[in-house]
Amino acid sequence: MKKMNYTFSVPDNKRVRMIVSTDCKNEADDQFALAHHLMTPMFILKGIVPCHFNMFSRDYGDGHTAQASMDEVNKVLDLMDRQGVCPVCKGSEFPMKDEQTPAVSDGAKLIAEEAMKDDPHPLFIACQGALTDVASALLMKPEIADRMTAIWIGGAPYPEGGEEFNLRQDIAAANVVMKSGMKVWQVPSTVYKKVTVSLAELQLNVQPCGEIGNYLYQQMVDFNNTFYQFQEWPHGEIWGLGDSPTVGLLLAEVQRTDLYEMVEAPEISYENMSYHFTGKNRKIRVYHDPNAELTLRDFFAKLKLNYGM
Repeated sequence: MKKMNYTFSVPDNKRVRMIVSTDCKNEADDQFALAHHLMTPMFILKGIVPCHFNMFSRDYGDGHTAQASMDEVNKVLDLMDRQGVCPVCKGSEFPMKDEQTPAVSDGAKLIAEEAMKDDPHPLFIACQGALTDVASALLMKPEIADRMTAIWIGGAPYPEGGEEFNLRQDIAAANVVMKSGMKVWQVPSTVYKKVTVSLAELQLNVQPCGEIGNYLYQQMVDFNNTFYQFQEWPHGEIWGLGDSPTVGLLLAEVQRTDLYEMVEAPEISYENMSYHFTGKNRKIRVYHDPNAELTLRDFFAKLKLNYGM
């Protein structure tokens, strides 16, 4: 397994445990975020949970999207020569039936088991898709709520809420998480869309960096061309690396209160995904600044150092 090519180290008391939950074959940006996690020495990787995007399964078919994500995770690990760095446990193929019934999966079990371990390193879960497996772990083992923090790329802007892809995948799971006592750092759609790159930047900074760099770049170009018939999206010459704040927010000083606001966790409507505030839930971090510049600079640097020519 490839070692990372750094001449610096991160002090052990600055490191955190990380589980990455990713719908890795849904679009073309999860792969970038996953690669970034795999190159970040601050993270002690404890697992990768490939998750579903079953509500929009496209050509993968009903009940097969988590497997598609798992195949893509393994492809990225192979291209980076990082197989074996941590367990890969598939999440549920379907969203939760309701807010009381967990969608039991190997991925949810991994989350629950890791959260229960006695380890001084804080546990974070990078949620780059539906919250199905995190919510299921909470229902399976409620006592883990105060033993981990979820960084969720999802949800519409505050205070109204509304339509958003990752939330649409499992509204019940989002409500379970929001009503729990778990710490949540939410990155809504208007915020994660700020992490934007041009294809020219990716051709310059990513494509030359070995097999993984070429793959990351080419699969994004191919995805961009495949969905050309939609006028609004993709945009043609740019792309959002919207899942990458799951890395960038932890690279920044986490106590920087200028990046987020503390907001009461909402309860979410099943009809239109609007937010409702009942006064019953604890406050969560809602980010308004995704730390985009540092995130992208760090990703390009790590890719060049480890896989560049």
